[in-house]
Amino acid sequence: MEEQEKSSQIKTFIRDTITVLVVAAVIILVLQFVIQKFVVEGSSMNFTLHDGQQLLVNKVVYRFHEPERGDIIVFHPPPEIDEDDFIKRIIGLPGEKVVIANSKVIIHKTDGSLIELNEPYITRPASRDYEGDIIPEGEYFVMGDNRVNSSDSRTGWTLKKEDIIGKAWISVWPIGDWGLVANHDYEQENG
Repeated sequence: MEEQEKSSQIKTFIRDTITVLVVAAVIILVLQFVIQKFVVEGSSMNFTLHDGQQLLVNKVVYRFHEPERGDIIVFHPPPEIDEDDFIKRIIGLPGEKVVIANSKVIIHKTDGSLIELNEPYITRPASRDYEGDIIPEGEYFVMGDNRVNSSDSRTGWTLKKEDIIGKAWISVWPIGDWGLVANHDYEQENG
């Protein structure tokens, strides 16, 4: 009788262990496809994000809706830029034109209207004026929040949607910065 109990306990233990391992493996696999860790390098996103800050990036959000102005995204830079992945804010959408005049960002929208972006997160605005071309379909104009120290779309490139890894979602390190990443909702602000 005791042997049967021990055998039953061993079988239960083995079954429970296998179940836990399978569930853990499934969770790890799902998380690898849904979430990616990213470490901010450099000062191009100061003071919204800072060098060494660790983030979780949502890799599936853009399967359900298009990227939006104000989203902070992680992406593969254009091939002519031989660097690791970048993090920037989406400023211009496909079909629009971005102009910077007197440190203000003005968007020429596809319907012909103009909007001046309210950017409360900017502490050091762009020091030079800029006028870009119309952003091609399926591409985005991105800029760092530290406008005087950011290699971004103002240097002549736009970002293809397929190069976007995901949307910055949660800051996890350092502990004092823990919380949701400050994506900015321009649409809510402009009605």
